[in-house]
Amino acid sequence: MTLFAGTASTPKPNRAKARPPSPGRTLNSLVTAIARASGLGYAEVNRRLNRRLGVTTRSGGSEALIERAITLAESWLDSLLAPPAAPDQTPPRLRVSRPPTATPCSGPPPTPEQDRAIEAKRAGEHFVLQAGAGTGKTTTLAMLARSDKHRGMFLAFNKSVVSDASRKFPSNVQCRTGHSLAMRALGDVYRPRLNAPREPGWKAGVRLGIGVNMTIQLGERVLTNKTISYAALRTVTKFCESADTEILPRHMPKIRGLDDDYHHQLVQVVLPYARRAWKDLQDPRGKRVRFDPNHALKIWALTKPVIRADFLLLDEAQDTNPVLEEVFNAQRDHAQLIMVGDSAQAIYGWRGARDVMSDFSGRQLTLSQSFRFGQTLADEANRWLAIVESPLQLRGTPTIDTRIGPLEKPDAILCRTNAGTITEILPLLEQKQRVALVGGGKALEDLARAAGELKAGRRTSHPELVLFRSWGELQDYAAFDPSGGDLLALVDIIDEYGVDLVLDAVKRLDSENDAQVTVSTAHKAKGREWPTVRIAGDFEPAISDEVDPDGNPLPRALNLAEARLAYVAVTRARQGLDLSGLSWIDEHPDGRPGHRAPRTRSTLPLPSEPPSVTASSPWDRLGTPPADS
Repeated sequence: MTLFAGTASTPKPNRAKARPPSPGRTLNSLVTAIARASGLGYAEVNRRLNRRLGVTTRSGGSEALIERAITLAESWLDSLLAPPAAPDQTPPRLRVSRPPTATPCSGPPPTPEQDRAIEAKRAGEHFVLQAGAGTGKTTTLAMLARSDKHRGMFLAFNKSVVSDASRKFPSNVQCRTGHSLAMRALGDVYRPRLNAPREPGWKAGVRLGIGVNMTIQLGERVLTNKTISYAALRTVTKFCESADTEILPRHMPKIRGLDDDYHHQLVQVVLPYARRAWKDLQDPRGKRVRFDPNHALKIWALTKPVIRADFLLLDEAQDTNPVLEEVFNAQRDHAQLIMVGDSAQAIYGWRGARDVMSDFSGRQLTLSQSFRFGQTLADEANRWLAIVESPLQLRGTPTIDTRIGPLEKPDAILCRTNAGTITEILPLLEQKQRVALVGGGKALEDLARAAGELKAGRRTSHPELVLFRSWGELQDYAAFDPSGGDLLALVDIIDEYGVDLVLDAVKRLDSENDAQVTVSTAHKAKGREWPTVRIAGDFEPAISDEVDPDGNPLPRALNLAEARLAYVAVTRARQGLDLSGLSWIDEHPDGRPGHRAPRTRSTLPLPSEPPSVTASSPWDRLGTPPADS
């Protein structure tokens, strides 16, 4: 290696009274309910409502118009939810009310699986609820929240999930993100550091002592001050996601394009700067590094906080960072702990998250009846569940006929990577279709601009491409390095179309409400659903160096993280699924596990017996799900 130098308070419960939903929010809830009950997309329900109202849009409409829309929506939903009438009876009129958050919710009675969860909640047991795709997790959480009047707290990672829960849960249950709890506890001390302007990481690096002209030669790679600064700040981020009390070598992230043999040498350079950054972040008067909620969460967690509640509900537990897991588990002696999620959907390991459900000390319960799709798609989902050694086997809804086959005009196209999304977007725009991208186009725009910098002969600060000195170097990496295959689509697109065309495509994207087709990565599609879905081609697995007796290349063994992502992707559809980019699984040896349920078009429920799993499976503790009575 050659080096060249050139204490917080415990949060108090919020006793604010729940406010009734606004007319606009009520209408949005009704439209969502109609979309789920009818199988139509959200946008299509809105278009039909507007047509009945005689308008093209309700944006900026009067209160009277919104009330008319609510009346129409209630009538539509009534007709969808009304049970079939007996021959000598008139069907009862169902009225969709708009109650305040804290009133008991109406709806279908709990399923036997939901009943078992409610019983465990009322008994005060610590338990895990493994909720498969489309099994009514949100509804079940609301049932648990309303099952008694004890003080509760609902914890989730995303603000949007917390906002939705706060509208559905009673007033005795607070809904918070871990970050909001931390900021409420630390706000008075760290308020001067909040809302600092964003800036390139290398500027913070300069204040930490990483000189503008500093470079490191590691093999054939030359790392600039920007790369070193990025590595130091990412090391702090990884540490803040962990349950560790000090920054360690394992927190140093891998740098794309750097040989593993040089990683230890880079750690020796980066760690002193990372520790200096963390020291600054703990100082309420520090100014070297921008302070953000992730830092607050770590500082708060290190104070060993006590959350004053009788029970805690942790949502999406399979993707919980160790730092929040430790805070959650530390409340065991005084609060009932309930984890809810789906271990087979643990897809954020790269973000520091880990599945905390499988080894949780408590009763293990399941939700396996999916209300999103029929048995045909449940069979496909069960194939992927078997691959990831999940004991869950989903049962589809008998009244839903979900078809698997080619789709000419899907409602959504799901990709594995950001680069894959632009591969799908460009031809759709050429066909004059209105296209939306879930999460917006900033990630694509940043990648395209970084590619443009490399093509212009300049190095880029983009974290994915920071090590490459030229466009040719990135081309070689994407084409020949096993770790660079996911960048090949981006390289090919930039070479064929140019940076300007990609940037123009991003500007031409529509909102989801106005789009004819929505494109998304599978990660951003988690928690979403569409009537019809096509799987994009970038899910194709890499080919190994091994060959069969006839000399044909053999596919690599399936990566479990990729298999979990595939499970998320295929379970986003309600009525139709075009496997396309995952159709290779039919021929892959891992795609035909002996205990996989056969793919049929049957609408009969699956047997209640779980698949056989090996003794080494982390799922063994879940055991046999009790048969529904």
